[in-house]
Amino acid sequence: MALRIVFAGTPEFAVPCLRAASARGEVIAVYTQPDRPAGRGRQLTPSPVKVEATTRRLPVFQPENFRSADTRDALRALQPDLMVVVAYGLILPQSVLDIPRYGCWNVHASLLPRWRGAAPIQRAIEAGDRETGVDLMQMEKGLDTGPVLLELRSPIAADDTGGSLHDRLSLLAAEVLTEGLNRLRAGTAAVPRPQSNDGATYARKIEKTEAVLDWTQSAETLANKVRAFHPWPICEAVVGNERLRIHSAHALPLSHHAAPGTLLGCTRDGIDVACGDGALRLLRVQRAGGRPVSTADYLHARADLRPV
Repeated sequence: MALRIVFAGTPEFAVPCLRAASARGEVIAVYTQPDRPAGRGRQLTPSPVKVEATTRRLPVFQPENFRSADTRDALRALQPDLMVVVAYGLILPQSVLDIPRYGCWNVHASLLPRWRGAAPIQRAIEAGDRETGVDLMQMEKGLDTGPVLLELRSPIAADDTGGSLHDRLSLLAAEVLTEGLNRLRAGTAAVPRPQSNDGATYARKIEKTEAVLDWTQSAETLANKVRAFHPWPICEAVVGNERLRIHSAHALPLSHHAAPGTLLGCTRDGIDVACGDGALRLLRVQRAGGRPVSTADYLHARADLRPV
């Protein structure tokens, strides 16, 4: 059977899912966040989902919210069978969830109930998780609390960053959505699995202030944070009396008695900084106004740096 699908999403992560939902020409409209100022010129910029929808010549709706009856009536007039929501950025009230014939589905980038909320990809890396994935969920009023329809898993590699995991999970999200839509069309829809609150964690939104490294923490904690917060907001720290952005680093299980923040080594292999436990080896850094460089290149300009 053919479906009348309304798609709701905003960032780049949602684009593969829009492509998957549109594969059979069943997307009748796309909802996305209003254009926002972006870049140095602060010009109004469309979301990646809007750009993709425009390329596909799909009708685009950009309400600020769904509080008004007119906004809800516009959605109702589309007579959707299903609304697919992927990183839309708006909370949908029950009055909206009830409009589509089959309700609303959400594709979420974690293994629920772990990491409900806005930043599941970064929080999983930051916490040192070894595995994550994507869940296709039947939406309900609670935040990411609805029953899970389908799930695909992915390991988190030791060198994964927020960026690399984002890209991999966005493709996996399209896969799980495609499977869910195929089952619904075939009349063999997945059986919803209610979430347990046991093990539930909340992935709060990333704040730029979190990116400042605290050398009293363990090297492993800081290495995870460097990976999680790349490519945004990118960690920073004072190293040798200079504030640097840290693009790449890894933990060393060194035993030392130095104060946190002390330079333990400065070689072509990296800059080793004492932490509350172990040491963090900096591999790629960026000076204010400069570009990211290897620590070997950085040390050419900092001949004054010497281990204490």
